[in-house]
Formats: sequence, structure tokens, C-alpha cells
Amino acid sequence: MFQSLDVFRTAIAMARHAGTQQALSAQNIANADTPDYRALEIPDFASTLRTEGSGMRATRDSHLHGVSALGTADPETRREAEDPNGNTVSIELELVTATEAMRSHDRALAIYRSNLNLLRASLGR
Repeated sequence: MFQSLDVFRTAIAMARHAGTQQALSAQNIANADTPDYRALEIPDFASTLRTEGSGMRATRDSHLHGVSALGTADPETRREAEDPNGNTVSIELELVTATEAMRSHDRALAIYRSNLNLLRASLGR
């Protein structure tokens, strides 16, 4: 009955994805004045999850087209207008991205807690 609890795996993957995006936003903000620095980002969680949907699991990072076992893709450089010094970091965009990552992480934790409570209730605990 409880052999495959994919909702927990999905919630964990969503939280890790949000954590990775938050770390990339922090890295981008830290390098906002670095000449020739290219801002990094990862694809959104839904497209990452769709890519992983074949049922195959990665045994190491960057295996299976750059998607790890828990749905986190490799960072890509952001392609947008650059400053005269070659930097592509936009502080405003990074703040929005960091806020979205925080909301995604909170949503993942809420999903995890809710399903854990349902599982506990079904077991009578």
C-alpha cells in the first residue's frame, strides 16, 4: 500500500530545486559588480520534472541530460542585456527570483507536512 509515495519524493525535489535557485540567486547578487560575470539560473521546476518523467533515475549529477535523481537541473547562463563591463546580473530580477524560490520552498514544505499528517492519520498516530 505504501510502497510508492511519490508525493514525498516530489516535495523533496521541489524543496531542493528551490534551494538551488536560492543559492544561485545569492551567487549572482554577490557577483553583481564582477566584470564579465554571467548570471546563472536553472529551468523552472515543472519543466525539470517533465524531463525526469521517463522513470529512469540518475546515478550521479549531470547524468541523463543534466537532471539529477531529485529533479534539479544544471545551472545555465542567463541570456539578457549586459552592462558595459559584460556583467548580466540584474539585482531586481534576482530579488524576484529569490522570492519565488522562497515561496516554492515554503510550498514544498507545506505539501510534505500535509501528506505526512495524512499518512500519520491513516496509521492512527
